Amino acid sequence: MHKSVLLKEVIENLQIKDNNIFVDATLGNAGHTKAILESGVTNLTVIGIDADEIAIEKSREVLEPWQTNNQILLETTYFDSLDKILEKYQLNYIDRILFDLGFRSDQVDDPTRGFSFLNEGPLDMSFQSSVGSVSDLSKRENKLTASEIVNEWQEESLADIIYGFGGEGFSRRIAKAIVEAREKKAREEKGGKIETTTELAEIIKSAVPVFYRRAKIHPATKTFQALRIAVNSELERFKTALNIAYEKLSPTGRIAVISFHSLEDRITKRFFKEKAKAGEAKLIIKKPITATKKEITENPRARSAKLRIIEKL
Repeated sequence: MHKSVLLKEVIENLQIKDNNIFVDATLGNAGHTKAILESGVTNLTVIGIDADEIAIEKSREVLEPWQTNNQILLETTYFDSLDKILEKYQLNYIDRILFDLGFRSDQVDDPTRGFSFLNEGPLDMSFQSSVGSVSDLSKRENKLTASEIVNEWQEESLADIIYGFGGEGFSRRIAKAIVEAREKKAREEKGGKIETTTELAEIIKSAVPVFYRRAKIHPATKTFQALRIAVNSELERFKTALNIAYEKLSPTGRIAVISFHSLEDRITKRFFKEKAKAGEAKLIIKKPITATKKEITENPRARSAKLRIIEKL
């Protein structure tokens, strides 16, 4: 069961008011938006964005009870399309926007999505999916998959993303092992490829030193993170979306970002500090809000979550 992190803290610090235009840029299963609507605010215009059509359809059901007193608009796309969405609905500004940059546990648990090295699945890793046909590339805005990266990218490019997006110290060894494994497979099976998540995880495991294989986190963790970020262009899209969100924000409007790893948090921190330094915005909190011990016990994935909020002046 997926739990939205820092729910109470998000509601307290976003301070959504009646008649606001609120954007949930990473709708997921609508946990944050549902909690906001339950808090008693009314006559909201809610724009929910998610690249995953399955998530959008689930959220439609979850949010249905609030349709009467609010305008709820759901869009299946990546959040860097925010400007196009606002144009579509003839909205010139937004009052509040939330980015929850974690990915859902039900995405990880579904082996057909290819996010997990613990369950065998295809090397996909796209946040996009189509109802009834997760692997239908023709319906996707973004056609890139982890399979393409693993089987077609040059060794140097592989090593660069594994290190750059995953912070993996053994990136060179892992990239070399992947290229050797795919070349061997191509020879033995006439054009054969590395096809599954578990197959890739084993290649990674065999490439790293014994002590690393026995570490607390699985040796494939950082490589899988790097592939997921590359497949979805996560960091580039986030930078673009942050700029659009700020540009469209009304005076006293707020942006809240929940990040789960240092790359996202660094982008957020730098962006917010630049706006504050220029006198264009103020930091609502000086240091990021993190989960309480109680929340971490109930939801371990909240452990790495950091919430930052800025208000436009």
